[in-house]
Amino acid sequence: MKKVIFYAILGFLATPVLAQQSQLKDLTVEKIMRDQAQWIGTSPSNISWSRDSKSIYFDWNPEKESSTSTYKISVNGGTAEKADDRLEGFPRSFSYNKDQSKMVFARGGDIYIMDVKSKEETQLTATEDRDSNPTFHSNENIIVFTSANNLFYIDTQSGFIKQLTNFELPDNSASPRPSTSSNNSQGNRDQDRWIRTDQLVTSQILRERRTRPRNRGAFRQFRQETNNDNLSSIEVDNVRNLQLSADGRFVSYQIFKQGENPGKRTIVPNYVTNTGYTTNINARSKVGGDPSYMEIGIYDIENDSAYIIDTEQIEGITDLPDYIKDYPDKSYEKKPRTISGNTVMWSADGSYCILHYGSIDNKDRWILRLDPATGKVETVDRQRDEAWIAGPGIGSEFGRGTLGFMPDQETIYFQSEASGYSHLYTYNLKSKTKKQLTDGNFEVYSPTLSKDGKTWFFTANMKHPGVRHFYSMPAKGGKIKQITKEDGNNTVTMSPDEKHLAIRYAYSNKPWELYVMENKAGATPTKLTESLTDEFKAYAWHEPEVVTFKAEDGANVNARLYKPENANGAAVIFVHGAGYLQNAHKWWSSYSREYMFNNMLMAKGYTVLDIDYRGSAGYGRDVRTGIYRYMGGKDLSDNIDGAKYLIAEHGIDAQRIGMYGGSYGGFITLFAMFKHPDVIKSGAALRSVTDWAHYNHGYTSNILNTPVEDPKAYKRSSPIYFAEGLQGNLLIAHGMVDDNVHFQDVVRLAQKLIELGKDNWEMAVYPLERHGFTTPSSWTDEYKRIFKLFETTIGKK
Repeated sequence: MKKVIFYAILGFLATPVLAQQSQLKDLTVEKIMRDQAQWIGTSPSNISWSRDSKSIYFDWNPEKESSTSTYKISVNGGTAEKADDRLEGFPRSFSYNKDQSKMVFARGGDIYIMDVKSKEETQLTATEDRDSNPTFHSNENIIVFTSANNLFYIDTQSGFIKQLTNFELPDNSASPRPSTSSNNSQGNRDQDRWIRTDQLVTSQILRERRTRPRNRGAFRQFRQETNNDNLSSIEVDNVRNLQLSADGRFVSYQIFKQGENPGKRTIVPNYVTNTGYTTNINARSKVGGDPSYMEIGIYDIENDSAYIIDTEQIEGITDLPDYIKDYPDKSYEKKPRTISGNTVMWSADGSYCILHYGSIDNKDRWILRLDPATGKVETVDRQRDEAWIAGPGIGSEFGRGTLGFMPDQETIYFQSEASGYSHLYTYNLKSKTKKQLTDGNFEVYSPTLSKDGKTWFFTANMKHPGVRHFYSMPAKGGKIKQITKEDGNNTVTMSPDEKHLAIRYAYSNKPWELYVMENKAGATPTKLTESLTDEFKAYAWHEPEVVTFKAEDGANVNARLYKPENANGAAVIFVHGAGYLQNAHKWWSSYSREYMFNNMLMAKGYTVLDIDYRGSAGYGRDVRTGIYRYMGGKDLSDNIDGAKYLIAEHGIDAQRIGMYGGSYGGFITLFAMFKHPDVIKSGAALRSVTDWAHYNHGYTSNILNTPVEDPKAYKRSSPIYFAEGLQGNLLIAHGMVDDNVHFQDVVRLAQKLIELGKDNWEMAVYPLERHGFTTPSSWTDEYKRIFKLFETTIGKK
């Protein structure tokens, strides 16, 4: 009797799962690949708050219109309504003063100041040149702005305008720019005025716009008296990001420098055009050119002199990379590397100047303290990575990442992977002490300080690599408190008064919706939107289990497992793209079509595994860099080990395993088919890289260096060199106007397969598609072919 009851209970518990998977059998490729907004709905995005913290703005499309609209909803809930202006009459781009009672902004080439409470505007400049980038100085009566690539300030009390720099283009410069107020540029000024007047003569509409009255509010007739005190002319091209130090003595600036040999641009032919003629799309260069970079300069106002930071004094500037050990026959000279200065940061009291540099080979990131009077620098923090610098909040040659001053203006904060994971640090410039504020096997995302400077807020995956919550922590470090409640992904936008959180939340089988909750631990979130269509909600979408298996080198590998109730003995491995991306997590996947396709495969008896292989995001530095100098190494072996896990743990037939993926996922699929034909019998490689020497510089050079410098890395990482290993059934699919991974990649591979005499492959081409397909018909055709491939090969017992 007890056994009967026990089996009855088991049957009862299994019934909902069986019913769910039975229902999913109704899914078809045609249904899944329809217009996603019409079929699924449009999730809220682009979240922001009203300045009074009483309303939330977001983009949404619940009415299934042709495009999204801006909506507004009360912090207390209710019905969301369309909003005409999420800016609420304020400018889109502006700078606040310290207490945020005033803002300064540029409009139509002139500078304005606004009282935030009354919204009263005052125009400060009305010059011939285009004025931009206004900010409040430490003395808030002073507004600093850029005009004609020079720095000026205006005293809002007197109306006095002063020119602070006198940068001029070199005589041999080919880069035009607006002229300065010097006498040498009078001819250019006259030419500009003539062209402007001529435009008005030839166009009635332009004349109407020119004479249209401006809303100047209580515009005062400031004394537009410009004084440059006979500043020395400094010849410099491509100057930008001018800043005035708080003490008013120094101006920092950056100079854009084009690489000596930037690389030849490629073209992508477009065959299906409105004209009927083939046209060329101008596209990127290939890996190996000299990238652009930035120099940092300092102008000393007091001494009317300027200099460029001497980067040869920087610690480790001549260090050679470890990979040269693989080339003993080559000789290498220790010489200063090219580095890019992407940030200058002044303390509010003018006591400290911080610089951020990244090496062009991306193996070093420096945070430096500058003595602006002497040009000498001192290392605050150096992060060296023999692979490449990256990770959440980590600055590189392209940006500074997380970096700023603490309220005391003598301590800076930044993120570093020194511990193996991206964590938050501080450094006191006075005592020269560094402190790690967060620690553990997790990553910190988007840390921000509260307005009073006493609390950190950040997102982290502390609970599980695939779960992201919002946390708080004392500014000096200490106990970390979890604020958000529901596992999944909580993307938080905090209200200006810091009392509420607007949360864009998603779970494994639940797309993104908007919630609001109080900014305190354990508070209950309130759902504000319902975005899904009734048809989509009618399906009991599967919540894949996040499993962990061991790789051949003993590392733990996470994956999503779709386990069918009535397994057919076959399995499919889905390989996510991008490389550095996370998909074995507990929130709605950015691969929504693939998620639904995996549901369909599961309902038809296939076991599906979706792996976060080496190189994926969310797992720290060692996983991130696990593919260095060998793409198709541990990333591929992790997927092969996943197949072995399916055989050992889930009873999968070793002769019936397939694989599919796009972009990086297509690359891995090709390699699996070429190098492990005994494991992967059928594969669909979509928009795949076949030869990394033909991909872009920014992505590829980080991982494989350059083809000239490190040819061994490219040869062992490119599937085209291993095509002779193909034995199974291969589908290649690619958009013909793909300007990311060029169609040329698979054309070259096709020629290689033809020359090798391979006949167990086919290619589907999509004339109107780029890297990310946009039309439902193309998605449908592609995935019908993938499904047919699996059904006619591994799907057969």
